[in-house]
Amino acid sequence: MKTIFVPILSLFLLASVKTIAQNNASANTEKKAKTAVTNNPIIKDKYTGDPAALVYKDKVYLYAGHDEAPNDFNFYKMNEWLVYSSSDMVHWQEHPVPLKVTDFAWSKGDAWASQVIERNGKFYWYVAVEHGSVNGKAIGVAVSDSPTGPFKDALGKALITNDMTTKTSITWDDIDPTVMIDDDGQAYLFWGNTACYYAKLKANMTELDGPIQTIDLPHFTEAPWIHKHKNWYYLSYAYQFPEKIAYAMSKSINGPWEYKGILNEIAGNSNTNHQSIIDFKGKSYFIYHNGSIEPNGGSFRRSVCIDRLYYNKDGSIKRIIMTTEGITE
Repeated sequence: MKTIFVPILSLFLLASVKTIAQNNASANTEKKAKTAVTNNPIIKDKYTGDPAALVYKDKVYLYAGHDEAPNDFNFYKMNEWLVYSSSDMVHWQEHPVPLKVTDFAWSKGDAWASQVIERNGKFYWYVAVEHGSVNGKAIGVAVSDSPTGPFKDALGKALITNDMTTKTSITWDDIDPTVMIDDDGQAYLFWGNTACYYAKLKANMTELDGPIQTIDLPHFTEAPWIHKHKNWYYLSYAYQFPEKIAYAMSKSINGPWEYKGILNEIAGNSNTNHQSIIDFKGKSYFIYHNGSIEPNGGSFRRSVCIDRLYYNKDGSIKRIIMTTEGITE
């Protein structure tokens, strides 16, 4: 009897140990699931859209429009821009509101997409707003001595008005400005909706330096972003509608541009897709928005997210993988 009992007891103990191990593993998995990293969206206490980032010294400054549309209001309601800063792309500090539509006396509303760039210790903020007297959207420029503001109107008038661009007859083609200073010191401004425009800027950053030109890109909708990485220039943009992000490459900022394909898919439940691409501390990042904050996020209540961006050996860009985890280190 004893010889039979010992093996049975051993089997029972082994089964018990296995059950305990499985329960512990299950508990650990559940604990990990409950504490899963969810860094995207990076701002959760308010709605933010149309991100544009500036790398300055040892920080990244993130500028975004503030989506203020009530839950039952299905269009954009945007009266101000916001600014955040980070030293690690994970933890973000909010600063006081640096710029409002009312800071442009000639504008009557709509704090749409924008971008800030630094030159000679001053910070220039190019914004899209609704003009007060010239029908349609317009581009203004504000200036500050600090990346966090406060900013003030640099011109007292618009830099670009709708009557200056005739490629298309719509009144909202003068939006989504993006700006870059090339290696030779020449600054360029790109913008547009249905037509992609660009022009040189004078060294004062507040005047055009030559004619407005256009670039033909497949299915260009809006949201151009110009940047350079190593020896290549990249022009990414919102493609079709609902919007994906596509991009083109060139060896010159003046083209010709070679279309390279889709970079980012439709972003969650947001019809629009607006990107910012930067290098920071040896890594590349893709900053965008989606409508992922429940229960009321969407096309008019958007949220800024960040994921890594990777280049191939030939300079082309790998397809962006949008994640809930975002940047973790």
